[in-house]
Amino acid sequence: MKFIAIFGLFLSLLAPRVNAEEVCDIVKESVLIAQDNKNTYLGKITNSYDSESIFNEYGTYGSEYNSSSIWNQYATFGSEYSSYSANNSYTSTPPMIIKNKKIVGYLSANKSIKSSISPNLLKALCKDDL
Repeated sequence: MKFIAIFGLFLSLLAPRVNAEEVCDIVKESVLIAQDNKNTYLGKITNSYDSESIFNEYGTYGSEYNSSSIWNQYATFGSEYSSYSANNSYTSTPPMIIKNKKIVGYLSANKSIKSSISPNLLKALCKDDL
């Protein structure tokens, strides 16, 4: 039930700009870059067979155990407390979603950041569609 409420909120926020069917097309083949002082590469938004995909549970960027993964709840980019994390609902510096050398949005649990999508919603919408 919580997923349905979050999904409905997401659709209402994006309704003026994009519909749900277009979300995966917009982010497909994009990369995640942290807003830290090194602009750390955090993987690609692509199918789960790609070794650099954030959806590849056995790859560097999709593993819940790797320090460079947004799915590692104890690491810099996945912790709910780190200012560079996609999972921090208060951060103002979440990972950027970059495609064709342009920022197309942000991966963030912070609902007040425009043009952002939460990591869990992105996974629910796109993991099997890329």
